[in-house]
Amino acid sequence: MPPTVALTELRPASPGADLLVVGPSLGTAVAPLWSACATDLPGEVCVIGWDLPGHGRSRAGVEPFTVAGLAESVLAATELVRNQAPGRVWYAGVSLGGAVGLQLAVEHGEAFDGIAVLCAGAKIGEATDWHERADLVRRMSTSVMISGSAQRWFAPGFLDRDPRLGTNLLNSLQDTDQESYARCCEALADFDLTSRLGEAGVPVLALAGAADEVTPMASAEQIARGTGGRAVLLDDAAHLAPAEQPSAVAAILADFFRIEVSHATA
Repeated sequence: MPPTVALTELRPASPGADLLVVGPSLGTAVAPLWSACATDLPGEVCVIGWDLPGHGRSRAGVEPFTVAGLAESVLAATELVRNQAPGRVWYAGVSLGGAVGLQLAVEHGEAFDGIAVLCAGAKIGEATDWHERADLVRRMSTSVMISGSAQRWFAPGFLDRDPRLGTNLLNSLQDTDQESYARCCEALADFDLTSRLGEAGVPVLALAGAADEVTPMASAEQIARGTGGRAVLLDDAAHLAPAEQPSAVAAILADFFRIEVSHATA
């Protein structure tokens, strides 16, 4: 059975608003990752985020699940708000949340008007490495991941520039349920949409941070080639682009989703 995911309203709806559903990276809660970027979006846009099992506001995920299962969970959790949205509906996700976005593009493209895959890939890492990480976290908790994640997540200088946000993101990693984190690792171990990218039924944007060693520009270009979409490289960002460069990411999403700046409220 797909896990249950909790939703958080990051930017309230207004009459006639379009809807953007956003997803998190492994080890992060959606609110600190996306809040600033949601605020910076132009136009009348409602932003709803979802949390991975055992992360943020979502309850722990005890049973095994897949990225496809997470995609089904996001569809189920957002069904009412998507159906009630008076305008267009988009999705944007980071890392594991981006993998979920790619799964949605391939299997449920009709539910969205556009999907942005940020700092992700059609396949992320190697299965052996993910299983080893899952085992490590089960034995030593998510705290063991903090030092390495601080290096992978952020471009040089970010933690000095915004220590509060960096601390909030790393705290969300420490607060993540360790079994749920391990289950997410195992889902990534089995994730590979390389051969199915041509099945995407919706326009796709793939964004990579220039300092991202986990999912570099080559990953974004592979997604763009396979889906017939667009690849964008973002300077001064690593693996958590919406937190590192919220205004720049908001501008890229606004351009791709064709959000009209002239509709912004005063």
